[in-house]
Amino acid sequence: MPQRTVPVSSRLGDVRYEIRGALSRRARELETEGRQIVRLNIGNPGLFGFAVPAHLRATVESHLHRSEAYCHQQGLQGAREAIAAREIARGAHGAHADNVFIGNGVSELIDLTLRALLNSSEEVLLPSPDYPLWSAATVLNGGRARYYPCPASRGHLPDPDEIEALITPRTRALVLINPNNPTGAVYPRELLQALVQVAERHRLLLLSDEIYDGILYDGAEFHPLAALAGETPCITYSGLSKMHRACGYRVGWISLSGASAKLTEFRAALDLLSALRLCANVPTQWAIEPALTGPDTMRELVGEGGRLHAARRAVINGVARSEFLDVVAPQGALYAFPSVRTASFADFDDEDFALELLETENVLIVPGTGFNIRERNHFRLTLLPEPAEIDDVFARIDRCLSRIATRSAPSRHVA
Repeated sequence: MPQRTVPVSSRLGDVRYEIRGALSRRARELETEGRQIVRLNIGNPGLFGFAVPAHLRATVESHLHRSEAYCHQQGLQGAREAIAAREIARGAHGAHADNVFIGNGVSELIDLTLRALLNSSEEVLLPSPDYPLWSAATVLNGGRARYYPCPASRGHLPDPDEIEALITPRTRALVLINPNNPTGAVYPRELLQALVQVAERHRLLLLSDEIYDGILYDGAEFHPLAALAGETPCITYSGLSKMHRACGYRVGWISLSGASAKLTEFRAALDLLSALRLCANVPTQWAIEPALTGPDTMRELVGEGGRLHAARRAVINGVARSEFLDVVAPQGALYAFPSVRTASFADFDDEDFALELLETENVLIVPGTGFNIRERNHFRLTLLPEPAEIDDVFARIDRCLSRIATRSAPSRHVA
């Protein structure tokens, strides 16, 4: 008698995470066969030679003896005070250590906040392209993702009027990712002010993912949303993984700001959910205070002559040399989001291209549709490799695209 399989949640049918999906699994298979794969799918600085700042590592090591018990469900008091102090200095209304929650990375906190917020079928406004964890967490917590477009033709910036047109009585929150993953867009102050006004008019909760807030290039300026939101309820997400190259530490945090009376019930819900998981990883929370009060270790990497600045330049130059590619130069974050000029191809498909690039050129990228866009001609790659390796990657990309274009040529001439 055949065995019955264990059923799974129907919600998983609408969840995708191509960053670590089928292509990544195929890359692992190729690596077991002895192939050297250039993995550009994940922004994981430690795998590309970036080290956690020494003063953070030293602080963690010196506090291990104080890290063997659970801490408060919201996190270590000193760490929360340091986070609140930064938010207050930036102008966030109502920021306070009591309104800070520390989690096992921002990923856990995205899930936790949406769990506290959503009832079945309530809606969250998300950028397209988005970071797909936002979509997944919305669906898994019973919500519905509604996407506002951020096309390359607008520098990957949203239009407040288009966002407002999507709002229904079931819309609960507006998500912003700034600086943006995957596009590298950095939102101007005037645009952020307009988005705050949309949220005010429709009583939406602002959810601002600012994990890349200090990774900026060529004069781009970051504006924290909480400072512009005033009394409008806003949750700011940040952490150590990108600015401080400490992905494995799994330290993220949220700070609630806005009129306290509007946040009372929501804060209590967050406290309950935080208590249910006891607390976040304790040892690495000790790194938060020195990270926020110590030296800026990112500036030299993103400034002229810095490694990330040079890597970004290598991407821009690689696209410029190609007859097949375009890109909106990233102003921030750790990624670029090039597009393929589809006029050179019969029926270009980003997933087919990414698979062929992996199989023939040993390069792993993420197809653009993995970030919830309709267009099938984008892909994301990280800026973390050395510039010389990026130069080589774009040579491989062009070889692959040339082969695809050659195969497409006969069908392009059919009347």
